[in-house]
Amino acid sequence: MKDFSLDIYRELLESLQKAGYELISYAEYCKGRRPERFVILRHDVDAKPSNSLRTAQIEHSIGARATYYFRTPESGCYDQQGIQAGSHKNQLSLPDAIRAIAKLGHEIGYHYEDMSLCHGDVEKAYTHFETWLEYFRRFYAVETICMHGAPTSKWDGKDLWKRYDYRKLGIIGEPYMDTDFSDVFYLTDTGRCWDGYKVSVRDKIPAYQDQWSAQGLTWHTTQQLIKAVEAGKMPLHVMITSHPQRWTNRRFEWYRELILQNMKNCIKKIWIRN
Repeated sequence: MKDFSLDIYRELLESLQKAGYELISYAEYCKGRRPERFVILRHDVDAKPSNSLRTAQIEHSIGARATYYFRTPESGCYDQQGIQAGSHKNQLSLPDAIRAIAKLGHEIGYHYEDMSLCHGDVEKAYTHFETWLEYFRRFYAVETICMHGAPTSKWDGKDLWKRYDYRKLGIIGEPYMDTDFSDVFYLTDTGRCWDGYKVSVRDKIPAYQDQWSAQGLTWHTTQQLIKAVEAGKMPLHVMITSHPQRWTNRRFEWYRELILQNMKNCIKKIWIRN
């Protein structure tokens, strides 16, 4: 079974459930839901909204809830598929994807990058954030938000909150700012692997990453991750962040993503080094 296929994604979730983990959304965590064993399922929808619907359908079929963070069409990440229905073969429009995923019981949030889009102008970025938050709330009552890492940008999206307070806008949580990572172990498929923090600019938890690695809590493939779950080596509380555009059973799309991600990893290594 190929890594980063939808089949192995389902196998990962089912292995977690079999080990006694409850699969919850980030809003549920923020509202105090803390089972003995839990995994917060977080998805950053950086491209291809229809891919997110496929992972959402798998989660729904096994009774799991997840959070899907969508970027704005203005970012250019969705091309025309994110704006117009039927403009791209096999792709839903962004509003249709949001509605379909929410209908399955999942949470929708705003994957913000306003500081980058507004070139570091904080006041303009906040107005921009308010505008797009209102846009997403047309389709879902957004309660949580999450920074888009924007690895090639010199602006950190979280810097917006040094001047403003997102809670005044009815937001109850931001994963990088409201998660207790001394208690919640963090896994992300950044770099198309599970130890991609080595080539990540912002999608990592620097205060704890080395500590987790020293404890042997590091795996490269999804197969290794599943074996760790089955062997009881996974911490009790976990956040898993994945990017659904990477997960597919379609052969051409799978190889295309593999090649593009390897190229991106090389560029990130150079970026981080310099």
